[in-house]
Formats: sequence, C-alpha cells, structure tokens
Amino acid sequence: MAGRDLPKGNAAIGQSGGPTAVINQSLVTCAMALRKLPHIKRVLGMRHGVNGLVKDQVVDLGRVNAQHLAQVARTPSAALGSSRDKPDKAYCEQILAACRKHNIRYFFYIGGNDSSDTCRIVNELAHTSGYDMRCFHIPKTVDNDLMLSDHTPGFPSAARFLALAFMSDSLDNASLPGVKLNIVMGRHAGFLTGAAALARGDGRDADRNGPHLVYLPEVPFDQQRFLADVERVYARLGRCQVAVSEGIQNAAGAPIATTLVQGLDRDAHGNVQLSGVAALGDALADLVKKNVKSGGSSIRVRADTFGYLQRCWPDPSPVDIKEARAVAAFAVRLAAKGELSGSVAIVRKRSKPYASEMKHIELSDVAGKTRHMPAEFIDGHCNVSRAFLKYSLPLVGPLPIMARL
Repeated sequence: MAGRDLPKGNAAIGQSGGPTAVINQSLVTCAMALRKLPHIKRVLGMRHGVNGLVKDQVVDLGRVNAQHLAQVARTPSAALGSSRDKPDKAYCEQILAACRKHNIRYFFYIGGNDSSDTCRIVNELAHTSGYDMRCFHIPKTVDNDLMLSDHTPGFPSAARFLALAFMSDSLDNASLPGVKLNIVMGRHAGFLTGAAALARGDGRDADRNGPHLVYLPEVPFDQQRFLADVERVYARLGRCQVAVSEGIQNAAGAPIATTLVQGLDRDAHGNVQLSGVAALGDALADLVKKNVKSGGSSIRVRADTFGYLQRCWPDPSPVDIKEARAVAAFAVRLAAKGELSGSVAIVRKRSKPYASEMKHIELSDVAGKTRHMPAEFIDGHCNVSRAFLKYSLPLVGPLPIMARL
C-alpha cells in the first residue's frame, strides 16, 4: 500500500506490564519514527497504558524535544507509567471509543503476552466496527516468555543483573560460609533463574562457584530431594548458593509458595502474589535450618528475594539496548508500509559474532501465550545445560572476571 493510501490521523503509544531497563528505548524509538511520518498528525503517549487512555490522560510526545527524549530512552522503568490492567472485551470497547475520540489510527502497545492480547482484542473490535485503525504490539518482558522469539527485550538486561548479583553474592557466601537462597522472578518460565548460572564463569573455579543448585518452574520441585541436594553440596564445599524461581511447583502443579505459606495475597489477575514477597525464601530457609545439619549442629542459612530490583537496574545489556530500539523501529515500518496489525519477533541469525533480525508475526501467535524453557536448556532437576549458557551469554554482554586467593 502506498503511503498516500494510509489513513491520516494520530498515533498512540502505551507501556504495559513490568517495567524494564530498556522499555524506554522502545518508547522513544517508536515516538521519533512516528514523528517523521507525514500521515501522522500527533503522537500521543498513554499515561499508565490503556488505563490512562480511557481516562483521557495522554501526553503529546510531539511536543517533547529530541534531546529530552534521548535522556528518557537511557532511563530505566516506564516513563509513561505502566499498567497491570488485563482488559476484557467491554474494557477494550472503552479503549476503542477513546481511540475514536482522539482520532487514533495507529495503536502501539509495548508489553508482554497480556499486552499483546489487549492489542489483538482492540484490533479485532476496530475491524468489526469498521474503524480504520492499525494495532501493533512491541515486545517486552524480563521473563523471556513470548512465543516465536529467540528472546525478548528486557530479558538480556535482567539476566545481566542476575549474573552479576549471583557473582558477588557467591563471593559473600564463600567469605562467610553457609546456605544462601536467592529467589528469582519467573512465575511460569525459568529463563531468568537459569541466567544466574552465568555467574559461575568458565575459569578454574567454575565448578565451585555458585549458584550450585538451580530450580526452575518447568521441573517439579520435591522438598525432600531439595534438602538432599543442599546437604550434598554443603558436604562437598562447606557452603551452598541456590537460585530458586519464585514459580517453582510441585508435581501436581501447585506453587510451592502456597504449600509452605498460608494466606498469600493475590494480584489483579487472581494469581498468587510471588514477586517481591519474601515468604517463599523465608519458608525454604526455615526448611533447611530444621533439616540440614553439619556435625549434628545447625548451619548458617540466609535468604534474599530479589523481587522488582531485577527489572530496572541501570546497567543494561548493550544487545538489549540495540534490540529494544530495533523492535520498535520495525513495528513503525510495518505500519508505514500498510500492514494492518502484528507483533515483532527477534530471530537469532548467529551467536558468534552475535546477530539478529526482526520478523513480523501475527498478534494471535503471541497473544496470551506463554513460552517455557525448552528441554534442551535444562540439565536434570537442579541445573541448566551448556546449551542454555551458550544461548544466554551473547545477550548479557561482557561479565567481569572475579579473582580469589
């Protein structure tokens, strides 16, 4: 479709779900690219996603100077504010009404699988009602759980944070030996928890460096086996560092947090609140204290829940910065050439040297779906494979070498 045949009107951009270290790179790239298109009159930012749009809380991004936008791009978290709303059809009808009010003809939503589902429903409503509007999902999630993508913007930076955090925490654990449990984000997918294993490095101490045990939500968690694992590592090394996904489940599919702790809160979607809650770490630490002994005496056990700290640490992966911008630019190009809707997937072309390309996929391919760690990335019940480490290492950027006496 030629550019002159594209509908003339305004564009809207929103951010949804958990913030990341690079989501503003996508926002700014999208806004700047849209400002160059002659058929787009205004570029509007939705405050707190679609929640702000239906409340008429929008900001004219065309009035923000390029220098300030460049600073915003380098700033972590969601500059427009985010939303955890999961709109149903009725809510999406309100979104469409707001789009009509503001003459929005191009709708861009930066987020994960729930955000892509919102984009899909709004797109279908616009189509069936005869309103000419194009809807595009720009991918983002630290969980790395979007279908058809090699990985998702936000994950490489969060994975980098975890690799560095586990490196330093492992040295702390070696200085004052004991058992250290670190709870990592990831309700259904174990990519982030697995990334902690990058902290081991590949030097002479790699087999002694933590994390010594890695528990993923894809592998059923057994409490007695877990205690035996910790006891085995502690007997060998005199210490044990453990990476645990917040979403670990038992063989029946019940979150371990709910089997150890009563009365956990639920979020707006009805899910048991896991992120930012210390209950799982405290419960597992108590379990180890009561059951793992050394010479008949209790051992030192500590637990940390990394929580929201993982998402927006201001040391983003160089690959993540580049690709967060690339997916947004690609989405705008799809709109500019006349595509009616879609999402963007990152396709890895090679790992050495690393290179990727963007691919147009359907909203229905990603909307509301969850990708899990593939079997080839998992080694047994408490580790990740070499294949996963090779997959992750090019994404996080150079890691420091830690020296020990």
